[in-house]
Amino acid sequence: MELSERKLRVLAAIVDAYVKTGEPVGSKVLAADLGVSSATVRNEMADLVEIGLLEQPHTSSGRIPSQKGYRLYIDRIMNRRPISEEEQRYLDGLLFSSAYDQQKLLEGVSQVLAGLTRFAAVSTAPSGRKADIRALQFVQTSRRTAMLILLTSAGTMNHQVFRCEFDLSPEILRVFFRVLNEKLAGVPVAAVTPAFIQTLAASLGELTVLMSSALMALLEAAQESVETEVRLNGQMNLLFHPEFERGNARRVMDFLERPQDLAQLLLQPQQEVRVMIGEETHHPELRDSSIIIAQYAIDGEKAGAIGLIGPTRMDYAGLIAKMEYLSRTVGRRLTELRQEE
Repeated sequence: MELSERKLRVLAAIVDAYVKTGEPVGSKVLAADLGVSSATVRNEMADLVEIGLLEQPHTSSGRIPSQKGYRLYIDRIMNRRPISEEEQRYLDGLLFSSAYDQQKLLEGVSQVLAGLTRFAAVSTAPSGRKADIRALQFVQTSRRTAMLILLTSAGTMNHQVFRCEFDLSPEILRVFFRVLNEKLAGVPVAAVTPAFIQTLAASLGELTVLMSSALMALLEAAQESVETEVRLNGQMNLLFHPEFERGNARRVMDFLERPQDLAQLLLQPQQEVRVMIGEETHHPELRDSSIIIAQYAIDGEKAGAIGLIGPTRMDYAGLIAKMEYLSRTVGRRLTELRQEE
């Protein structure tokens, strides 16, 4: 069925009203705003139900948007509300205290999003998969234990505590520092595999026994660096949305507890802010949810993402602009932090 201009206006009005109230929308509510009779609106609504853009809850004579209706609204009808300068200053103020540290910035942006929207919010740190080893540091933590700290060119930092069968000293740790930095600086993090560690150990000669625990800590730190770190905030917000009653919230939170599945969803290739609605996510746990994803770039290259997870009844027109602004802000600040290092 060809969608007339009036049908598009009816669909847009129903989406806007339902997002604001959470209540099914009846024809009388729309008739005055659209300048037509209630009977005309009812006919248009019936057609929209027939083609799957609206749904009618069993307990109400009103209509609500279907997932197909939300998709059409976002792609063809919605007018994005630009973020005002006042809103920009407000968001900048919320992030200012965490803008000088990568980990705090990414934690801060998900906290800000969760607090502003009352949805669940997530951010991913830049992966070390394409990064090189910048340096290794060692910090003694007790008589026989020390912490290995792996720094990468992506700005990530991972650490592992290791234990030796002998007493450590500053002189021994300086040897560890010198030998491993000489051999590893500039090596791709993803290249540090068990086979690589075996080859490295063989090249150390008599130092192999002395450094065996440190080498295993290096392997574990490198493996953690190539995984995408996910920061999640506000998941308990979902319990307060009626759309997530009767176990729906539990299913969503079960999915959110699988960080690598969430990271894979957030980091799919995209050109701009992306909205995935229900079944479009290809995850059954999210069939009644939407996720808005905005990826950020560091030095012009896509490096991570921020996302919002909530019910399909979202204020897409306003949220997309905020996500665009925050992703640009995060990318710009992380680029500055990398250049300052």
